[in-house]
Amino acid sequence: MSLKIEASPRTSPAPERDATETATRRRRKRILLSGCTTLAAFLLVVLFLMPLGYGVVSALKDKDSVSDPNSSILPVAAEVFEYDGEEYDVYAVPMPDGEVRELALVEKSRESSVFIDPADPDAGPIEWDGRWRSLEPVTGFAPQWGNFVEAWNTLDFPRMFGWTLFYALTTMVGSVVSSALVAYGFARFRFPFRGALFALLLATILLPPAVTLVPKYAVFLQMGWVGTYLPLIVPHFFANAFNVFLLRQYFLTIPKELEEAARIDGAGPIRTFLRVIVPQSIPALTAVSLFHFFYAWNDFFEPMLYLGGNRDLAPIGVGLSYFSGLYSTEPHLVMAATLLALALPLTIFFAAQRVFVRGIVISGVDK
Repeated sequence: MSLKIEASPRTSPAPERDATETATRRRRKRILLSGCTTLAAFLLVVLFLMPLGYGVVSALKDKDSVSDPNSSILPVAAEVFEYDGEEYDVYAVPMPDGEVRELALVEKSRESSVFIDPADPDAGPIEWDGRWRSLEPVTGFAPQWGNFVEAWNTLDFPRMFGWTLFYALTTMVGSVVSSALVAYGFARFRFPFRGALFALLLATILLPPAVTLVPKYAVFLQMGWVGTYLPLIVPHFFANAFNVFLLRQYFLTIPKELEEAARIDGAGPIRTFLRVIVPQSIPALTAVSLFHFFYAWNDFFEPMLYLGGNRDLAPIGVGLSYFSGLYSTEPHLVMAATLLALALPLTIFFAAQRVFVRGIVISGVDK
């Protein structure tokens, strides 16, 4: 009796190698694509932040460095050395042995000058043959932090900061509360011509502000409000089309089952809004609040118009325009004042960045 033993076919390593090479190529492509995307995003960020960087650098320079096109990009100043109660400029002096030393010029002469070594002043004077005007001055990093102090005091920044904060916070509260109530009505209640009224409300976004400028000013002038903050504050308590649209879209993502459960427990519309809708809408409410706060903080035209040139009530935007007009020959001070005005909005934005972005994306609530 003969037994036949069949050998099992051996698997060829070629398909496995091909699959491994394909996976490796795909991984390399993903890494390359990710790297290119990151590089492009980084370049866009750098391009976007260049004006801000230029403003920061200019605010830290002195007047001569800002106006000199050949000056260094960074804030630098000529180094000086105090000797016998007086300050002397430091120069890079080539010595006969080929070494270049940083010495303080104490006595100037056309053909021969006297220097002092700041590292060893007790060594005494050093005579150097040559024309000192051909020497390069030694410079060092020297940010002028005093520019911010001077701009702060000249602008009376605390007064303007107080008025601007009052204007921004008051109008922010009025706009957010009124817009949230209107948005809740459009999102949850059914009433005649709801769609037409909502479309009409959105159409006001397309209306240029210049069209209503003269009628609004005439009305506020007849009411005696011109010269006060009333025409700047009161209109924001009657909702804003953009805020209503943003909040309505967010309210629509909230499950109705939550409101029905609250209604079963005996909650009315207002209580449901306060206890159910508002806690679920913190991201959207934060986004709307920050949008309006930044708008009011940077508002220039309407305060300039309705405050009638009253500098005692001027917010930061108007105050900066006055300051830049008076100090047009002092660009470093103008830049310093601008950065002071940007400090609070930037701090608030970075502190609430995550909630702000989440509100913009309008993320829904899982049912």
